[in-house]
Formats: sequence, C-alpha cells, structure tokens
Amino acid sequence: MSRFRVAGRGRVRHDRPIQFTFDGQQIEGCAGDTVASALLANGRHLMGRSFKYHRPRGPVTAGTEEPNALIGTRRGKGRFEPNTRATAQDIWNGLETTSQNKYPSLAFDVGALNDGLYMLFSAGFYYKTFMWPRSFWDRVYEPFIRAAAGLGVSPSEPDSDHYASRYLHTDVLVVGGGPAGLATARRAAEAGLDVTLVDENSEMGGTLLSEPQAEIDGKAAWDWLAEEVAALVALGVRIMTRTTAIGYYHQNMVGLCQKLTDHLEAPDPAMPRERLWRVRAGQVALAQGALEKPLVFHGNDRPGVMLAGSAQTYLNRYGVKVGERPVIVTSHDSAWYAAFDLADAGATVQAIVDTRANPRADLVAEAEARNIAVLDGHTATGTKGRLRVKSVRVNPVKGGSIGPGRTLSCDCLLMSGGWTPSLHLFSHTKGTLKWDEETQTFLPDRKAEACQIAGAGRGLWGIEAALNDGAAMGAAAAEALGKAAKTVSFRVQNDRTGSGITHTELPTDRHPSQTKAFVDFQNDVMAKDLRLAVREGMRSIEHVKRYTTNGMATDQGKMSNMNGLNIAADALGKPQPQVGLTTFRPPYTPTTFGAFAGYHKGDHFDVTRRTPIDSWAEENGAVFEPVSLWRRARYFPQSGEDMDTAVSRECRATRKSLGMFDASTLGKIEVVGPDAVEFMNRMYTNPWTKLAPGRTRYGLLLGDDGFIRDDGVIGRLSDDRFHVTTTTGGAARVLNMMEDYLQTEWPELKVWLTSTTEQWATIALNGPNARNLLEPFVEGLDISDEAFPHMSIAECTVAGYPARLFRVSFTGELGFEVNVPARHGRALWETLFEAGQRYDICPYGTETMHVLRAEKGFIIIGQDTDGTVTPFDAGQGWAVGKKKRDFVGMRALQRPDLVAENRKQLVGLLTEDGRTKLEEGAQIVLDPNQPTPMRMVGHVTSSYRSDAMGRPIALALVEGGHNRVGETVHVPMPDGVVRAEITGTAFYDSDNERLKL
Repeated sequence: MSRFRVAGRGRVRHDRPIQFTFDGQQIEGCAGDTVASALLANGRHLMGRSFKYHRPRGPVTAGTEEPNALIGTRRGKGRFEPNTRATAQDIWNGLETTSQNKYPSLAFDVGALNDGLYMLFSAGFYYKTFMWPRSFWDRVYEPFIRAAAGLGVSPSEPDSDHYASRYLHTDVLVVGGGPAGLATARRAAEAGLDVTLVDENSEMGGTLLSEPQAEIDGKAAWDWLAEEVAALVALGVRIMTRTTAIGYYHQNMVGLCQKLTDHLEAPDPAMPRERLWRVRAGQVALAQGALEKPLVFHGNDRPGVMLAGSAQTYLNRYGVKVGERPVIVTSHDSAWYAAFDLADAGATVQAIVDTRANPRADLVAEAEARNIAVLDGHTATGTKGRLRVKSVRVNPVKGGSIGPGRTLSCDCLLMSGGWTPSLHLFSHTKGTLKWDEETQTFLPDRKAEACQIAGAGRGLWGIEAALNDGAAMGAAAAEALGKAAKTVSFRVQNDRTGSGITHTELPTDRHPSQTKAFVDFQNDVMAKDLRLAVREGMRSIEHVKRYTTNGMATDQGKMSNMNGLNIAADALGKPQPQVGLTTFRPPYTPTTFGAFAGYHKGDHFDVTRRTPIDSWAEENGAVFEPVSLWRRARYFPQSGEDMDTAVSRECRATRKSLGMFDASTLGKIEVVGPDAVEFMNRMYTNPWTKLAPGRTRYGLLLGDDGFIRDDGVIGRLSDDRFHVTTTTGGAARVLNMMEDYLQTEWPELKVWLTSTTEQWATIALNGPNARNLLEPFVEGLDISDEAFPHMSIAECTVAGYPARLFRVSFTGELGFEVNVPARHGRALWETLFEAGQRYDICPYGTETMHVLRAEKGFIIIGQDTDGTVTPFDAGQGWAVGKKKRDFVGMRALQRPDLVAENRKQLVGLLTEDGRTKLEEGAQIVLDPNQPTPMRMVGHVTSSYRSDAMGRPIALALVEGGHNRVGETVHVPMPDGVVRAEITGTAFYDSDNERLKL
C-alpha cells in the first residue's frame, strides 16, 4: 500500500484493489476511489497541463468544480471521452486514462515554452497580435490558433454507447444530498409528498462524508447518515445518485443528467450510459452547498497546491493523505480543521499560515496541542517546485507593510479563501442576488420560481445550521403544496463552524508585472490580466470576462468568478454589488452531447416517415432519398442500371404507356366549415367562390412579403369542405400558417383545419393507359374524359376501397391520383401493379417525377423558388385573382421592388451544344469576357437529361428573364463556359394535348 494511503480510513474498500492505467502506467487504487484520489494515493499530483501556458497542474478540488485535472478516458472501442474530471471519474479494472494538452509527455511538454514567454500572452493578446499583416491570417495565424486550441482531443470513432431520456413529475425535487438536502427531503416526505432527492456524487451525504467527527443527536455522522438514507427509502423517496441538476428552467422544470454506467467495469450492453431527466416539480429545494475559494498569490497553481477542504475530503472520504508535510495558507477558519485532520492522520503539518492577525484562540490552542506552528498575520508570496510544489515563501504583514520572507519546505500546500454559495441553478431562473457585506459574497434574494434554498447555499455555515434550515425548508415546501410538516430540530456535537476574511490578492513583495497569481487555473488568467483589462477600457464584468477569458473554462467560473469579481471591482474602484456577477447559464457541469441527444442517434437522429407503400418499394429494389422527414423512393434500378439509365427508362415508359408513383407524402389538410370558401379566398391567391364542388384548382400560397411559400392542387368536395394538398416538406408549415391567421387575424371565421397527411395513401397513375387501367376498378363514377375532365375530384370506390379520386397531372400526361385510407395503400398499389402488367406498367420515383415535371415547366417550391420569388417572377401571374379584394401577400405584391422589370424571373435554358447538362446552382452571366469579379445575373434551379426532348433541359432564375427569351447567356462550369439559350419554361407538349387523352 502506498504511504499516502491511510489504512482503515475513508469510505473506500481497502480490501478490493482496482487496477487501471494512467498514460499507460499501471496504477492501483481501491474500490470507491476516483482517478484523482487513486493517483494521489500513489503520490502523483501532476495530472495535466494548463490551456495557454502549458504549466504543470494537479487537482485543486475533489469534485466536479475541478479546473485542472482533466483527463481522457477510454472504456473500449468507440468509448473515448476527453476532458473528464479525474476528481469525478470512478475507477474500475481496465479503465484507461490519459493526460491531455501535452507533447511529447506530461512531465516534459514543449508547449511550456509559452510559460517563459508569458509577457507576450497578456490579456487580449489575440486581439492585438493577429491583426497584421492581414495576409498571415489564412496561412499562419488561423492554423496556429486551431492547432493550439482545445484541451482534450475529440473522439474520432462513432460513439458506441446509447443514451436515454425520461420525464418525471414530482411534488418536491431536492437538489443536493448533504445535510440540508437530507433534512429537506425527510420533512417533505413525512408530510405525504412525492419527493425526489438527487446528488451528483456516488453516494448521499455531502459534507458529512468529509466530516465523520460530527455527532448528530448523539449518533456518529456516518451512522446517522446510513439510518437517514434508509428512512428516506422507507418513506418512498426517489433517491438518485450520480445525477447532476444541469439546468433550472421556467415553470419549475429541472434538467437532470444521470450517469448510469461510467463507474461499472462490465455494464449490461443494453443499459444506457446516461439518462436525461426532464423533471417538473411542484416545489424545488436547492441544497447545493458552497464552493471553497482559492487564494490568489504567486505560484498558487503548482501541482500539490490544493483547497484545504478538498484535502480534508481526500483524507476522510478516500483515505488519502495529499502530502506528508503540508503547509496551510488560509484566511478562513475551515482550513484549520483540515490541518488538524491531517496531523491526526500522521502528517507533519509544517505550519498554518493565517492572513488574519488574530485567529480564534481555540483553533490556536488545538494547533499548539498538535505541535503545529502558527504564523498569524502572514501572507504567501511565492512557491517553488517544477512538477510538484516543494516550498512556499511566507512574509509577515503588519500595518500594510510586508516584512522579510522565510521559506517553508512542504510537499503540498493547502489554501482556503473562504466559501461561496453555489448560486448557479438559482441564477438560471433569473432569481435576483443580494450582496452580503459580512461574508463578502452574493446570496439568493427574490425568487422567480417555486423554490426553497437551504443550508450553505444561502450562506449558513455548519452541519447543525444546515440540518435545521433544511428541515425548515422542507416544511415550507410542504406548506406551499398544502401539506403540514412537523417541526424538528437537530443538535450536532463536534460541529465545525467558522468565519474568515476576503482578499482580492494576497499582499506580495513582488513586482506586479512579475507576479503569476492565478485566478482562472484552466485558462491561465492571472490577477494582473484582470487589472490590465480594466486599464484598457473594460468596465462591464461581462467585457472583462471575455477580454481575459476568466470564468470561461470548463468549470464555468466556479473557482474563479468571485476572485475575479473582487479584483475587477478593486481595479474599477467600485464596490462589488455595483460590478455584479457574470451570467450563469446551463449546464451546471459539462454534459455530453449524447445525453442531450438521447434516443436521437443513427436511424433515430431524425424521425423517418415512411408511406404505406414504402415496404413494397424496398422489397422491389428502390433507391431512397430523404425528402423533408420522409423516406421516398428515388428510382427503381433494374440489373446493371445506374440512376441516369433507370430514370430515362422510367420516363419513357410513363410517357409511352403507364407509370405509377407513390405520392402519399403530399401534405393534406381538410378545410371545413361554413366560412371555408371565405378562408380559402383570403389565404390563396386564386379565387375560390365560383369553384364548383367536384372540381379542383391549382392553389398558390404567399407569405406576407408576397413571395411564394407553397402550392398544390385543391379540391372542393362540397360547399363547406376543401381537400387541400401541399408540398411534401410544406405540410406542417402551411397548417401552422393557416392556424396562425385563423386564430389571430380572422377568429370570426367558422372554419376547422385538420391535418390528414397520414390518413390518406396516394397513388398517382400517369400515361396514355392510366384510364384503361383504373376504369375497371372504379365503382360509382364515370371517369371518361367527358364525365370526369381534367381537374376534377370525386368520392368513390376503387378496387373495393373508399377513395377520393383526383384527375390531375404533374407529368403532363393523362393522370389520376387515387387517395385511399392509409391502411389500404399497399394493397391497392399491388392490385393496380398486377393489373397494369398488360400495359407494361412502370413504378417510378422522385427523380423521374422531377424530370417529367421539368419538361412541362412545373415548378417545385424551394428548388425553383428561393423565398424571393413572386408569382409573376415564376410566370404564374395567371394564378393571381385579378378581382380579388384581398389575400395574404396581396399588398406586398404592389411594392415597387416586387414589380421592377429587372427582377429574377423563371425561364428555361437549352445549352447550345445540345449535350452539356448544366449544374444545378451554377451561376449565369451575360458577358463571359467581363473583368472579374463577374456580375452574376441568375442561377440554374433545375437541370436534367430529358429523354422526351433528346437533350438536357434546365430551369433558371435570370434577371429580367421573361424579356430575354431567345437571348444567349453564359454559364461558367468546371470544364469551361457553356453557352445557353433562354426559352420558355414548357419544353414538352406546350399545348397540353396529352392531358386530354
């Protein structure tokens, strides 16, 4: 056993050794250790390098607020995580851990050259350094910054873990499992409430785990703790360990991240690694305790320099002495108790250095009883030691003057600048803070949510105070929810209360420019950087933060914010309340992307919607593409066919005889009510009053700005009912837009809107034989051209299934769209496909659909429009009612910019050589010989090889395009500039004769 491990001490299992690796070296710890406690037990304080100066660093804390000891962890293939806190990662046999931000090794890092050049890297140096010469940015500055940025290395393998999420409703959510949280949960549960208690540690107890000397109502602290947890379980309290409250949101919603398997050697593969909880609570009790502040002095960042309270945790919870010869430097009583515990465990405490001239007499007496030297009224002015602290220089301070220094040899230095309440979650709610002059810190003030704050989180000190306050807050939560809670009080013996004073920086005899007194350990922000920021004009604490990066490390300022505020306030000559704190934002601790993503990974990343006919397409070899959230068949290749060959075949077959297409993804909205016609008149550009039931019309929908938003064929089923179709990607957007207008602009209209997109499966039949195939299956309806002309709709029966039948076409051929209830979609498809064999029926996909519609000049919203195209730009002025009083976007169409002649307008393009297929998105110029940069007059929106035309065709948006028909334009392509003639948009059957078959 290592000499730093204290036999029989702590809560770890000394009888269960654990083997793991750190930088490839085998390390032994005990079950219950963290990586940090196991390394410290082996005498290793060096665990990382700082961000900017690459200075050697070791753990400064024992919890998730740790800024220094960040490591990489590997738990198997695809399970590497950077920037894990060594102070929070449990060890298990086979765990691989690595240090970060060093090259070639942790002990010898060439990046430490930055430390010698620290005068060049003062606050805001990047704003000043990387400005000139400008040409250096792309080739020198940016590559340098990218190479230097970051701490750990991002994972390169797909994440093999999976993650989960749940919702939870509870009467009371208690955050923090220390004395205050335990008492709060007990009182609320005894009142009959449903209580959830969460803590980020592996077990409940909080400060009780580090202070076993306390006796609560006559019971040893750990015995009382075990009984209390058992009592909570018996009361039905939901206890969740390794669970961090990462954010507190409106209406008492709290986000929790629960770690489930990172501490397990062989977790169940079916078990998620983490679970994100969205908790809605009637009352939230915040019992998060307080964070210890470092002292700011020269060399306060070396490995071996730690917070005194953390050293106490390592000793009493993990059974680890952080050193044999510690020196304590403090301005607060709490550090004295850490010195006493270490001395009682066999360490030789070199001295307690207290910045106060008259520390408490009882503390001095206890120190003397242990033969610990006390240096009151002293300051620390520097440390020495390359990879671990070896000595500290201390000086007496009297009357504002600093006396001659002396050097104290040590192997660790424990510091304490007092304690700061953990205000992060409370601040997430926009609750206000107040400055407490006595403790020199901010405390919670006015609440914005239904919450209680208990214990050290509101400035109370000591176990007894925390327990009694927690009980009172539990009763208050119960009372707020209409329950009565009994009154209780606790008595604690051997409680450790205390107070202290606050420093900006410790007094020093060094020149300010040579003092490396660190405030933000991870980002290497020093006290002089903060003062420089103020001298250079930063007055807001938010500006100081961003100029120096203080508080922007992965601990989000937990260790640095208060010291940074005190120094900035001193430099500004203002009291702290006038300077204020920076904004706390979720998450409370760094949280994995996986936890936020939850189940949304791989196939679950986006919802993939499938039509009822999708399975048939998959079975028949379709190649799919995503369209909005839908999976759609793109084409159906036969043996040896690539996409172009397959699409050409599908186009020929459809125009020659018969093609069938799954159009189920089209958006469908039922518009019903006495005012349905008036609603349609107001929403769409077209007039609808005279459209007879049984007829359809192409509908064009604009936004308030007059630009095209969506289109589709709309059928009138009766006087008060319309079947509205939308684009595949526009269904939800159009319905939302309709609801918005109906509820906010025209609430007087009696209209009801219902999305029916997934109610109907839609099969489109196109080609000369479409009627021949469909007619035998239609019951109760004559679908001849005379009885059922183009742009008709009727309800009937098709192949025994109830149907809504449209006679419409998006291909220019004779066409029908059969809508049947979705559950019958595949059955009808198979029936029609089998019967269509006599006509050489050909299923086709979206790529063929694009080609067929482009040959007719039919637009696709979002491809041939870009959000700045009006109906007149698209050549669809005919769809705008000339006598309509009003519709959405009507007034916008009259703006001068929207009627200007040089607007980009939709036209056709035919390449001069008849062979080159233009690239979609390619820019268009009028003169290819103009000096660069060329003036672009438009771009290609759609481009295909047309089997019917025997050549490539394209659609494009061109400035003043409607008046340029017949002109030649030039399209720069990768292989040279291509000449193309501007034409009309209809390339095939411009007289629409084939619709009348």
